[in-house]
Amino acid sequence: MTPTGYSLPLSPEGRSSLVPPPPWHYVGDFLVLEYWADPDAVRAVLPPGLEPHPDGGRAAALFVDWQSRSEQGGELVDPARSQYREFFIVVNALLDGEEVTTCPYIWVDRDFALVRGWIQGFPKKLGSIWMTRSFALEGNAAPVVGPGGTFAGTLAANDRRLAEGRVTIEREAQGGPTHNDPALVNRRHFPRLASGQHGTPAVDELVKAKSRDRSISTIWEGAAELELQGAPNEEHVALAPVRMGKGFRFTFAYTVDDLETVRDLSNGGA
Repeated sequence: MTPTGYSLPLSPEGRSSLVPPPPWHYVGDFLVLEYWADPDAVRAVLPPGLEPHPDGGRAAALFVDWQSRSEQGGELVDPARSQYREFFIVVNALLDGEEVTTCPYIWVDRDFALVRGWIQGFPKKLGSIWMTRSFALEGNAAPVVGPGGTFAGTLAANDRRLAEGRVTIEREAQGGPTHNDPALVNRRHFPRLASGQHGTPAVDELVKAKSRDRSISTIWEGAAELELQGAPNEEHVALAPVRMGKGFRFTFAYTVDDLETVRDLSNGGA
């Protein structure tokens, strides 16, 4: 019997893979904080092939409380394999004149979500993320999902606080967030260890995220606050807000089982 599976570790029955095969189904509570960073700092994190957005510095920070499952199932009755939280930053850019976003920094609190993100092209690192919860029963310990409700998120990694944000709901949104709305294009990058090849990654490509069966709840909007804190081994603080926009809270669901490669960067982007 040959070890098999979708991801490492491969095993005789294939059940030991950290990430099971797609499709992957997701649902999550989102806090989206729209803002503008220093345009030069945004330009500095764009991967090859992406150009600065005409609205220089446009960005968004997102806290998400996720639940996911694979087609194989079982995760929802084994919640430790389905629940996780993450924080990430996206910045706006152009790809061949088309508006896109890209994610330069992202933290997640579970190993399966970390590796699944690497497969998709997200530069995930481990962190500790917490978010204000809502419940079906309103009360003194749960904010209302509506006007007056305040929801917050925090991120820490390696014993250091790196980000905190807050959204105070004022009204139902007529539209929705725009800074993270364009298609997501990331750099999928896997290095080599062989001597003499450290500068020539095994995989280096621009990929566009694809999803299907998307659904979304009522979107609420209001005032947003965001603070990014520095650390010796982090550079995200360069993308700290110089101006805030709106904040949003909603629940979003979708399925992922595909990815589009838009540019091979292994030969200088040719």
